[in-house]
Amino acid sequence: MAVITQPDRPAGRGRPLTASPVKRRALEAGVPVLQPPRLRDPGWPERLAEYRADVAVVAAFGQILPKAVLDVPTRGSINVHASVLPRYRGAAPIAWAIIRGETETGITTFQMDPGMDTGDMLLRETTAIGPEETAGELSERLAGIGARLLLQTLEGIDTLPRIPQDGAQATMAPRLRKEDGWLRPADPARDLVNRIRGCNPWPGAALLTPVGRLLIWRAHALPGSTTAPPGTLLPLSPPGRGQGEGFKGEGFKGEGPGGARPDRAGELGIATGSGILLPQEVQPENRKAMPWADFLHGARLEPGARVTEPTP
Repeated sequence: MAVITQPDRPAGRGRPLTASPVKRRALEAGVPVLQPPRLRDPGWPERLAEYRADVAVVAAFGQILPKAVLDVPTRGSINVHASVLPRYRGAAPIAWAIIRGETETGITTFQMDPGMDTGDMLLRETTAIGPEETAGELSERLAGIGARLLLQTLEGIDTLPRIPQDGAQATMAPRLRKEDGWLRPADPARDLVNRIRGCNPWPGAALLTPVGRLLIWRAHALPGSTTAPPGTLLPLSPPGRGQGEGFKGEGFKGEGPGGARPDRAGELGIATGSGILLPQEVQPENRKAMPWADFLHGARLEPGARVTEPTP
């Protein structure tokens, strides 16, 4: 028995080499740890064969494994994947499911082959995505489902039917880049909220404000209409109370993502291509996260100010 994980990486203040949580837990349990830079490098299939493993379990390893490695265990290699395959094949299925507005996801265990999450499926379980759930929160919840489904898979590995995937139904979920978190105010507010949720905790969803780059960690989408250009800060005027270029629409009282809400007169939202984006928790550059109202007060931003998509 052995654990194979990525090499130690620089992390934290000062960027010292830091072991992964998988490595730390394996060492605590007294399990040998291997850290190949690339399992495609010569000699690794032979080295792995020395452990005479019955089965390999792979989860978020970060490399496409060659057939010579996958075939080393006598019962092959099993992957635990955080989507309902064949949808969202790739490195970031949780984030992209949220970004693209999915309301359901799940876990799939499958027999690995040399492709990108293309092997025959063994077990699948679905779960709803909460309307405000972030990628980090959903990842933690799916981890519990994945652990349980993996144990069931290993118990039935010799009898479970192998279900081929329909490649025509496949969608891709590539590794996230920082640019994937850039917010475009011309997009609909609901799409922006989904991107904010999907990019929490990494890479963070960013806007460029008159006082610098701003990460938005949580936000609400308010329905309604405005004639102001996307990216304009607007006072959230309740219907019937004119405030210049204020936003007129729904969402000021009554039920919403957080339950009953008070009158929002005096708050500032961001005009978008459809509806209003109302940030809740934000983080200016080189500062801690804070409420949106505190940021506006400190930055002294007023109605009419503009925010834009970040640039490289």
